[in-house]
Amino acid sequence: MPINSPKEVTDGYIAGAIGKATMAAWRLLVLSFFAGMLVALGAVASSTAAQGLPDAGTARFVTGAIFPVGLMMVVLLGTELFTGNALMVSAVIARKITMVQLLRNWALVYVGNFCGAVALAWLMAAFGQLDIGGGTLAVYTAKVAAAKCSLPWMNAFVLGIFCNLLVCIAIYLGNTAHDTAGKILGIFFPIMAFVVAGFEHCVANMYYIPAGIFAAANPAYAGMIADAGINVSMLDLGTFFGANLVPVTLGNIVGGAVVGVIMYATHATKKRS
Repeated sequence: MPINSPKEVTDGYIAGAIGKATMAAWRLLVLSFFAGMLVALGAVASSTAAQGLPDAGTARFVTGAIFPVGLMMVVLLGTELFTGNALMVSAVIARKITMVQLLRNWALVYVGNFCGAVALAWLMAAFGQLDIGGGTLAVYTAKVAAAKCSLPWMNAFVLGIFCNLLVCIAIYLGNTAHDTAGKILGIFFPIMAFVVAGFEHCVANMYYIPAGIFAAANPAYAGMIADAGINVSMLDLGTFFGANLVPVTLGNIVGGAVVGVIMYATHATKKRS
């Protein structure tokens, strides 16, 4: 079966954005909460697999091979993900939705993603999942969170741009396929690339950093984390938001918008005046 062309994908996404923009608030919140948990589950699985690997390159490769399952579930189950919805700018340009509708969608989906990811982080820390490896997973989780919070603001912003370039390209590639296997393959490689490259995804970080904060605050893990030489002083809400989530979110918006604008300009069906 032939694939959908870039023109078909672009026109289809713009048409689909109307439904996203007009969806009832309660439904957006439920679907975005679920999406936040699904992305976080990909992070849980990939961290669990990578935490015992001594070589950073191998750990990134393993993480990149597993993490994409989160976005696969998000796309195939029709849930709402903030980073993917950055593509909705193309519908604004096409005058199918308004800027107010776009911002409403983004705000509700962002809140839902945040609540879903943080809820899963708390559940993993509170009910023993971080005990894997005798607590080494908790140490790894704190290490990842501290590294993310220590990024310079502009670094986090730029890494966020390139992350969502790849995420939105993954959504486009997935939408070229008519079957589930094709969609999975289209999603897998760009997501793997952003993880291996170390780019920053705001929804993933809604899991990674709170999970590190919860791990560092747990007396069962605090000693091991300190012995590992991890600087946990930056693992607080202020640093989480100011040093990571804000710049990464802004970068993700820019990256997704770039894909949306380029695909609209080059492939969308334009109305003739």
